[in-house]
Amino acid sequence: MAEQTSPDRTDLSPDRTDDNITLDAQDDRWEWRRKIRANPRKHLIYRIGVGVVGGLLVIAAPLTGWLPGPGGIPLLIAGLAVLSTEFEWAQRVLLRVKVWVHVLTTWTGKQPAWLKALGTLALFLCVLVAIWLYLAVLGVPGWLPDSWESFLHKLPLLK
Repeated sequence: MAEQTSPDRTDLSPDRTDDNITLDAQDDRWEWRRKIRANPRKHLIYRIGVGVVGGLLVIAAPLTGWLPGPGGIPLLIAGLAVLSTEFEWAQRVLLRVKVWVHVLTTWTGKQPAWLKALGTLALFLCVLVAIWLYLAVLGVPGWLPDSWESFLHKLPLLK
């Protein structure tokens, strides 16, 4: 029987056999952080700083996910990456996200070109509908060029 790789395998990261909340000194690959860990007071301040910065990025993810441009998922991954520098639980969550993205991109890469093009078109149409709904709810902003405003005012619900 052929050996199959499970989508939730954990061989992509260093061995984490303990269940500590924070990383141990031997788990850290950077000298400057090992020096911080040597002083309990500096380590506590560093942990609080990492927790605050990573937590803010994770909290900002759903708050900015609906805005145009990168937000949401990239901010969530960035927040997990920051938290995973200090907390083992965040490393486990980040690893699961990495495995999920790898499985998804592998599956997408195996699809035929016509299906990829259809998916891209569907995504583009979803973005256009989302922008249209956004403008329908909040109105057409006055800072747009006059030619854009006159075009948008011709669309349904954007008067």
